Amino acid sequence: MTNTMIKNYLKIAIRQLRKQKMYAAIKVGGFALGITACLLIGLYIMEELNYDKSYPDTARIYRILSTVPIDGKVQRGPSFPAPFSAAVKSNFPEVEKSARIMASALFDGAGSNELRRADRAENNHEEGFAYTDQALLDMLKLPMVYGDRSNALAEPFTMVITKKKADKYFPGINPVGKIMYLNNDTKQPYKIGGVIQDFPSTSHLQFDFFLTMTGKELWRGEQTDWAAFNYDTYILLKPGTNIAMFQKKLTNVTLNNYIIPGLLNVGFKAARTLFAHATIDLQPISDIHLKSYDIPGSHGDIRFIWLFGAVAGFILVIACINFVNLSTAKSANRAKEVGLRKVVGSTRVSLIKQFLTESMLFSFLSFALGTILALGLLPYFNILAGKSLTIPWGSPWLIPIIVIAAFIIGIIAGVYPAFYLSAFKPASVLKGSISSGSKNSVLRNGLVVFQFTTSVILIICTIVVYNQMQFILNKDLGYDKNQVVVIQGANILGNDVKNFKNELLKISSVKSASISDYLPVEGTKRNGNTFTVEGREKIDAGVGGQSWVVDNDYLKTMGLKLAEGRNFDPAVTTDSTAIIINETLAKKLNIKHPLGTKITNTGTIIGVVKDFNFESLRDPIGGLVLHWGISPSIVTVKVNAAKMQSTMASISATWKKFSPSEPVRYTFLDERFIIMYADVQRMGHIFTSFAILAIIIACLGLFALAAFMAEQRSKEIGIRKVLGASVESITRLLSVDFIKLVALSIVIASPIAWWAMNKWLQDFTYRTTITWWIFAAAGLVAIVIALATVSFQSIKAAIANPIKALKSE
Repeated sequence: MTNTMIKNYLKIAIRQLRKQKMYAAIKVGGFALGITACLLIGLYIMEELNYDKSYPDTARIYRILSTVPIDGKVQRGPSFPAPFSAAVKSNFPEVEKSARIMASALFDGAGSNELRRADRAENNHEEGFAYTDQALLDMLKLPMVYGDRSNALAEPFTMVITKKKADKYFPGINPVGKIMYLNNDTKQPYKIGGVIQDFPSTSHLQFDFFLTMTGKELWRGEQTDWAAFNYDTYILLKPGTNIAMFQKKLTNVTLNNYIIPGLLNVGFKAARTLFAHATIDLQPISDIHLKSYDIPGSHGDIRFIWLFGAVAGFILVIACINFVNLSTAKSANRAKEVGLRKVVGSTRVSLIKQFLTESMLFSFLSFALGTILALGLLPYFNILAGKSLTIPWGSPWLIPIIVIAAFIIGIIAGVYPAFYLSAFKPASVLKGSISSGSKNSVLRNGLVVFQFTTSVILIICTIVVYNQMQFILNKDLGYDKNQVVVIQGANILGNDVKNFKNELLKISSVKSASISDYLPVEGTKRNGNTFTVEGREKIDAGVGGQSWVVDNDYLKTMGLKLAEGRNFDPAVTTDSTAIIINETLAKKLNIKHPLGTKITNTGTIIGVVKDFNFESLRDPIGGLVLHWGISPSIVTVKVNAAKMQSTMASISATWKKFSPSEPVRYTFLDERFIIMYADVQRMGHIFTSFAILAIIIACLGLFALAAFMAEQRSKEIGIRKVLGASVESITRLLSVDFIKLVALSIVIASPIAWWAMNKWLQDFTYRTTITWWIFAAAGLVAIVIALATVSFQSIKAAIANPIKALKSE
């Protein structure tokens, strides 16, 4: 193809673009919106797939998981006993290094702390603390800013901090060797052993403080206890290790030699049955972020990646359909051009090249506009997706990929119209037979159906996700999450925390207050145990459940109800060994008369609290034991909503009396509950946004098609009007065919959407139902939108002067 021919093709393409401004705008605009969606979702997917791939030995680093079938369900988890890591390193020659991480807020030091320099008086609240071994730094080869990586955590009571925290506490100086206090504990100072570079956003490890496990025992005998599962274990395998064979050996040795005997030693008689079909598996570190959706924690979901990729693909296909539809629909207008070109000697090949050139021109214009739109919409998309994405303009691959994609999509979108238009025979064109044949296209109708099927599916999904979110937020949880203030960091008050609570109770608008770190929302303490009825240890299998430390005002503050028995009473000295259990635990232990029953190594039951959801609604209610005591990091306060502003001022003033140098930190329990389901809300917002985008693109195409069909039937409309047809009947005539296509789309979309959403809802133990009105509402929305789109052109054609149509050629 010569430069002259290319220039000629482009000149004709530009002429066509100028000649048909509305159709060109819809082609380019629809394409651009589809490309915008693809670019934004592509950036999202690219970041999600890039997690944990920056470590030098990424391919050899694994996290160890246990997979245990329980009650017909497979449960996976990364937690293992403290001595597990050392046993793996010493017993398996395939393992080069092994390290533990423990970030559970259950244990002091992990999770969050009040932190200060030894030479400063004021504390700062910090998140992101984890206990770990020196071997983790070596395994991940974390880059150091200050200090020696090989011994940064080798000494007892040392910590490694990230660069951003070093800059915060020790700006401009090397902090190695400096002393810091956690929670005002001046008896146990921590020395900074090193400063590492900040973890990238594409790391599932997002810690700012590593506390050493060297010489550390969270309780006496913990480092040899095989019955307490608290640590995530990571290993670095030697090159060439056969993963399948190693996993099999790891399962046999670990379960039979360590874990099962360890559980049997503490009286868990069902250990051998429970782990009979269990396996110990290796999860590549690069899989942790996306392939751990069935494991509690903050991470992504590979299913969302497939979903978003499919949505982006469908939206782009819808945009391409508009191009194909409009190109073939306008075939009559190009028929004479094709016929005359062939008469004067143009070949089919040259015509195909001409039409493909036009298609690629549209594609490049669309990519340019789509890229600009993506840049403008990126801040909104970041809020929507909870990300901080940027367009990598400096990457050498970006512009070539955009150019190649524009070229390929231009070819794909234009190949059918090019072959279709170039196949016209001159004789047929000059006789005018092409015009009538272009009015009704099975392919064109099929593409319209596909567009609206996709749109209706997205509308239904949006409604179901919204309903599930509302169901979660409004479900009776068994406790009252409203008007409960959660005061954090109260452990810095030390022994004064009880006095602080008593002062709060003197505020007239405070209904009650409680001291406990255990709350029915994520991010607070958890303490799992196995329970059996005393005297039946050798008969019954133990029942797993939570064991929480609460005070005597906890039930009142949380709005919990007793099914039977009584609450803790400070006046009763024996209540120090008493417990309150929930209804689920009583059922699982098969206790018909719980009051007075003793639970092995736990206490005597004095009350049974009605079941309440203390975990995510994705999971069923588990067993729960409440112990009377003090767990002082959090104070919860039930307040009068009518006096919220003055109450919060009074709470802050009370805090200042006890801690004048520390600002009070508080949240609200209902806010923390909502945060638990941020991923569901995000999914709903994304579905809504893309549903709107898909509908806009589909309606653009429908609008143009309706305009074209009205143009093609202008003579027919003119004759009908002359013969007395009303505007209403002509509007109905032009609209009914399109409405039939949309109705067919609804029929096709409904079962697909039901299957997809029913599958998604399976993740929730407590879920809404998919009722008929959802499909009716989605269908009605689609019909109204389509009718409004088509009717505009239909009415315009119906009220036009029929003389102009009849006088035309």
